[in-house]
Amino acid sequence: MTTTDNLLSADLSMGTVMLKVGDMATMSDYYQTALGLDVVAEADGGQYLGRGATPLVHLQPAKGLHIPGRGEAGLFHTALLFDDQASLAATVATAAQYNPRLFAGSADHLVSEAFYFTDPEGNGIELYWDRPRSEWRWDGSAVVMDSLALPPQGFLDQHLTEASVTGQRDAAAAVGHVHLQVGDVQTAQQFYVDTLGFERTAGWHGQALFVSAGGYHHHMAMNVWNSRGAGPRKDTLGLGEVLIQLPGRDDVGALAQRLAHHKIAVADTGAELVFLDPWHNRIRVSVES
Repeated sequence: MTTTDNLLSADLSMGTVMLKVGDMATMSDYYQTALGLDVVAEADGGQYLGRGATPLVHLQPAKGLHIPGRGEAGLFHTALLFDDQASLAATVATAAQYNPRLFAGSADHLVSEAFYFTDPEGNGIELYWDRPRSEWRWDGSAVVMDSLALPPQGFLDQHLTEASVTGQRDAAAAVGHVHLQVGDVQTAQQFYVDTLGFERTAGWHGQALFVSAGGYHHHMAMNVWNSRGAGPRKDTLGLGEVLIQLPGRDDVGALAQRLAHHKIAVADTGAELVFLDPWHNRIRVSVES
């Protein structure tokens, strides 16, 4: 049973998601043109793309690697969170215009409204905004979510404005959550809840797990919809690293102790931890800058 002594900080946030990419030019164009992100920094041949000074996605060249198979563990989607429906609508519009075939669906999840896309190398992307927390419903410790119809054109007709289009790149965005494909949900719960210290906020018929800190609907999720029984990942294109940000060194130190107790191999600098989950997804935890 998770206690307050071994929970991750309620002030946790998700940081930059690193993707290993085969075609930098095509991928960079997609994230800039379709998603309205700007190059925030460049390093080692790669690019950090985001809004303002906040990097959201790190594209790192990895020529020679192959795109992972549909049933392999790894990234399900990176979810970019917008402050309001107008800002969300502006980026949904540019993403849909870029290549309509990369649109993968939409849903009203009760806590949020979400639109799904796939980038040119098969990485999933969610674009969403949250309804106010006062409107979320809880059943005990579980947040009530659903997947109701959300017609894209109706959403754009209602919320897309000239101001949101012209101000698209000035509108804030953040990595709201990261959703992974894993081999089994029970092992995911043992690692992300019992070891790391997230709280379980929802499940889905034994096929998915949603976890968070501080009462958010989910900072991370894991599912087996395509990947049930998947083993540790090979080195492929796609997910390179998930960054979790904690408010202080004490929070990082407490997590380091939990990982050591559970005999998880960790590279520990004091301010930063790097380790692998059971499917060899690389997780980095650092003090929020």
